[in-house]
Formats: sequence, structure tokens, C-alpha cells
Amino acid sequence: QVQLVESGGGLVQAGGSLKLSCAASGRTFSTYPMGWFRQAPGKEREFVATINWSDSTYYADSVKGRFTISRDNAKNTVYLQMNSLKSEDMAVYYCAAGRIKYGSSSRLIWDYDYWGQGTQVTVSS
Repeated sequence: QVQLVESGGGLVQAGGSLKLSCAASGRTFSTYPMGWFRQAPGKEREFVATINWSDSTYYADSVKGRFTISRDNAKNTVYLQMNSLKSEDMAVYYCAAGRIKYGSSSRLIWDYDYWGQGTQVTVSS
């Protein structure tokens, strides 16, 4: 059974930084794409960033240039470095594991089959 455990969320002032981590187990981590999504109150879950097995990355336009996704296959962990945080970045952030081995990067929720429990990011203005 695949398990994803996020950490690193918290309260930060606008303009500040946070680094989220997602520890994975139960699968050959390095061969699957991994993604980060977020969901704000009253809104649908939305794509943030993804990284595939060859470290190719893809970002939502709203975070491009501010967020960086990376992975450490030796630690079975994927990260999301978030800089220049804005109030509109406030949400619960979810880590997700891609459905297809050696799959390409995807912004589509249904291309991910395992999800973490989420970690809250709060940005104060």
C-alpha cells in the first residue's frame, strides 16, 4: 500500500517562504511522477506542480517562478519550495503519486492515484 505523508506547512507572512516535504512508501518512488495540488476553502482542488521520473517539472502559471518542486529518490521524498508567498497561496497542500510508471508530468487530478492527508499553509498579510 502506498503511503504519502506531507509535512512543513504552517503560518508565514506574505513574502515569506516555506518548504513542504512528502515522504513516500510502498512503491518504487523514483519511477513515478509526483505532484503537488492545493485546495482553498470553498474552491476545487487545483494543480500546483509536478515532477516526473526524469526530473522534468511543470508548474501552474500562478506559482511559476516562485515555487520549485524537487525530489530525492534516495529518501523517497518530494519537496515543494515556496517563495514570495501571497495570500492567494493559502490552502491545504496535497502530495500525490502518479498512476503510471514512467508516466509523463500531468496537471490532471485523475492521473494521480494516491494522495497524502494534506498540510495547511496559512499566509498572513
